[in-house]
Amino acid sequence: MANIRQFSPLEKTDCLPSDRAPLRFLRIAASLALFLVFCLIACACRAQSHDVICNNGSGEFEAEFHTGVRVHVGAARNGELATRLCDAALSWDKGSLAIAAAASQLDVDAFGVDLGVGVPVVAFQIKKSAADCCMEYKIYSLRTPAVLVRSITGGEFFSAADTDLDGRVEIWTDDAASVSGFENFLLSELDFAPPIVLRFARGRLLDASSEFQPYFDRKIAQERGKLNPQDVSDFKNSDGKLAPLAGLPAARLFQLRTAKMKVLEIVWLYLYSGREEEAWHTLSDMWPAADMDRIRAALLRARARGIRAQVDGVSTGVHKGREVQTKIFDATTLPVAIPGLTPKGVDPKLEITTPRAILMLRPPPTNEVELGLAQTESQLELVIDSAGKVRSAEMVGAHLADEGLMNSTSTWKFIPAFNAGRPVASKILLGVSLKR
Repeated sequence: MANIRQFSPLEKTDCLPSDRAPLRFLRIAASLALFLVFCLIACACRAQSHDVICNNGSGEFEAEFHTGVRVHVGAARNGELATRLCDAALSWDKGSLAIAAAASQLDVDAFGVDLGVGVPVVAFQIKKSAADCCMEYKIYSLRTPAVLVRSITGGEFFSAADTDLDGRVEIWTDDAASVSGFENFLLSELDFAPPIVLRFARGRLLDASSEFQPYFDRKIAQERGKLNPQDVSDFKNSDGKLAPLAGLPAARLFQLRTAKMKVLEIVWLYLYSGREEEAWHTLSDMWPAADMDRIRAALLRARARGIRAQVDGVSTGVHKGREVQTKIFDATTLPVAIPGLTPKGVDPKLEITTPRAILMLRPPPTNEVELGLAQTESQLELVIDSAGKVRSAEMVGAHLADEGLMNSTSTWKFIPAFNAGRPVASKILLGVSLKR
């Protein structure tokens, strides 16, 4: 029976204690011309795994767009020697442009993608040092000469995706920098920073989070399910501030801080999805009354200084589901000429140039069964959106599902398929196994 996964925005696999392993392609339907970046990425996050191309000097990526602009990401060099830092650059026949030098992490989130800025772009995310909380997202045009189109800062990670396969690409991130240290919480203590969804419309960067309220509602339901009513009641009877020197026993303080964190996360989800009334109602239900004015003002100040300060406006559209879908081009079979049936002079070809991999990693096997599955060729049917992200994955013809592989597909990214020079969604067949 086929094993099928569909992915929500920003869905990532759980963190693992060891490095993630590179994959290699064994057989690709429709003569798919793909390349891989083989690199090892250490898992250093609290609850999610974010794979990047170059991490502390390990990993490399090169590609050339049809305009002649080339991108390179790899280890920074000191003379002939590679260092434990990363560099990125764009180049073309008559010029070059340094994107970042001596960075802790460098990644290509999207290549050749239409983000709604009027030109095809490449989007880098850059962490300058391991001590930085967040990435800088830098969008460059892929026309010559390449120029910086937009820069966004303050998110722990960024992911461009055509979430609803409606032809519009969003940038999913979070407002991590604005809540780092909020109410004395470290980012590492939080389950997540407030999610935020961005979209370009006629070149203007808009906050489109309110269009994805079902996504926020699912997270709200998950967080409410983790709350213990007694803990909420105890927190509501506290002073709300929970100063470390308040004289509370350590176990008691931990209990109250955990409840406080969950309440904040639920309020953030309402607030960032455009539902202030529900946010303040939730705050009133769960927060100490005497501390309400202070915390409400603090929440508004934090949001105002975050990513919302970098946008040009707020989208007022309401998400209505998947009624409008763009065409998904099928590249699972290769058209062939049939003697006696195909007219002379007709050369059957795919409608698209097929996707090429930017980064594909999977968790390493932890036992003999998983090792056997990983070393066996797995046939996957993937739906890849116009931003190069995997929207769904199905394991074809397998008797025993490789769950590690299936979960990893949510983090894979590709140069998308192209039709008539425009990025499009596609369905492909892919054979993969661990690189030997």
